[in-house]
Amino acid sequence: MTVSRYYDVKRDERGKRYLEPFIEGSLLLGLPLLNKGTAFTHEERKALKLEGLLPPHVTSLEEQKQRNYRRYCLIENDLEKHIFLRNLQDRNEVLFFALFADHMSEMLPILYTPTVGEAVKQFSHIYRYPRGFTASTDNIHEIDQALANVPLNDVRLAVATDSSAILGIGDQGFGGMAISIGKLSIYTAAGGLGPDKALPIELDVGTNRADLINDPLYLGVRHRRLSGEEYYAFMDRFVEAFCKRYPNAVMQWEDFGKDTAFAVLERYRKVLPSFNDDIQGTGAVTLAGVLSACRIKGQNLSDQRILVYGAGAGGIGVAQALLDGLMREGLTEAQALERLFVLDSKGLLLSNRSMEAYKQKFAKDPATVQDWLIAGDAPNLYETVVHAKITVLLGLSGQAGSFTEPIVQAVQANAERPVIFPLSNPTSSSEAIPEEILRWTGGKALVAAGSPFAPVELGGQVYPIGQGNNAFVFPGLGFGTVLAKAKEVSDAMVLEAAYALYDYTRQHHPDRIYPPTSELREVSQLVASRVIRQAMKEGLAREERLKGLGMEAIQAYVAERFWQPRYLPYKPTADNI
Repeated sequence: MTVSRYYDVKRDERGKRYLEPFIEGSLLLGLPLLNKGTAFTHEERKALKLEGLLPPHVTSLEEQKQRNYRRYCLIENDLEKHIFLRNLQDRNEVLFFALFADHMSEMLPILYTPTVGEAVKQFSHIYRYPRGFTASTDNIHEIDQALANVPLNDVRLAVATDSSAILGIGDQGFGGMAISIGKLSIYTAAGGLGPDKALPIELDVGTNRADLINDPLYLGVRHRRLSGEEYYAFMDRFVEAFCKRYPNAVMQWEDFGKDTAFAVLERYRKVLPSFNDDIQGTGAVTLAGVLSACRIKGQNLSDQRILVYGAGAGGIGVAQALLDGLMREGLTEAQALERLFVLDSKGLLLSNRSMEAYKQKFAKDPATVQDWLIAGDAPNLYETVVHAKITVLLGLSGQAGSFTEPIVQAVQANAERPVIFPLSNPTSSSEAIPEEILRWTGGKALVAAGSPFAPVELGGQVYPIGQGNNAFVFPGLGFGTVLAKAKEVSDAMVLEAAYALYDYTRQHHPDRIYPPTSELREVSQLVASRVIRQAMKEGLAREERLKGLGMEAIQAYVAERFWQPRYLPYKPTADNI
């Protein structure tokens, strides 16, 4: 099987990889996976009928990066920077990923959170070039043929969203495609996945936003969202066709509404290897950060009393990850649950009120709070912090400014060094500004955020603000699953990803909660290796070449297969062009 109908990747007699193209001339220049631009050699230009179509000077990849970075630096608006980089990706993928890899920390907030939120909102208005695959209510009945139109034959990982709950900005209709594209850009630049092994997917089941439906430039289907049996019939049909077209692929479900996120994950996780980054990725990266904060203050996770503010997909995912972490330290489930408090918009979860099934495990017996002094039917955030003696406060509510000074100081009353993570994205939804938390606690709080924040200077000391970015976990989790050919993404594999991130931070940055995002590639290789080892331990790995390998050999296996952004030579065959 060839990699694509337009080219294949082969190895020469020395084992060196090269490209065998099946197209030439201007058609080749129009395909970003093949286009080298001015870096085509004179010999390649002659062989591929590119003479006269390019400037005469042959440039190196380094020169191309310099030219494009200079142009990037002249752009002042973040959304315009995002558009510039996406246009570069749509012209020349190797150059785009080489530039992104060189400037990871600088460009990550531009290509993903927080700027991607604005790109999602404006997607139909800034649309330039077709990328990815769309399954919609218009084509679901011919989905097999539609998937056959995708020119990539060996997709190993896809990111699919129905756009119902994008970041903290809700239903975005077709605009959610920008999320799938952005996530897969990180998979390649930071996670080692070849760009021709990745497929962004939009599941366009409609939108409940009248402003989108009535926008003459909107690119999605124009009807209300499918729900209930119609929705799952659509999803069943898509999953069946996807598995038929790409039987070796892993699926990451992304930005589904809380009502469907858990149901979709459970419905399909054993049909195809899949995970939900909002639930499991958020949980893993948060657990790793809390473990690091505990280590910094010389305590264990089991010493803490933890409040998760927000009970959507992310909040419950975090609560479950912390539950798993507490049990890993030797607590029973009942003992671990005693230390966990979860609040939704109605207050502390109590078992005597109705709630979604996925919240019920974390609901408290009303007897727990019968002696608390509360104003309403259920304890609010401040009341829970005080009466439950909370030492770790985690925000996943999307409610900007909800971690007020009295609440933060109430946490500090329970712990000399309170752990406070306002994790909601984008920046405008953050529960508090890190600088405020540090000022209110006299620099004692251990703070990380979901969005990138500059270091804080207070009292002559500089405090780096770690970013609880899912990019520390999902690229390695997905890539490790791909390399292991795992038949399932187990909960234990996700938990191992969290501890791999924690161990990396402990070894390389013992005074930090998270590593700098400039080290995403190194983190991803460790996460992938540990995920592979866990898959092998559980008997889920189907890759025969991994049998009997120890950890050092697994790491070498991952490093060897970690995609690098560099140009391959072309060797066209006359019969194929």
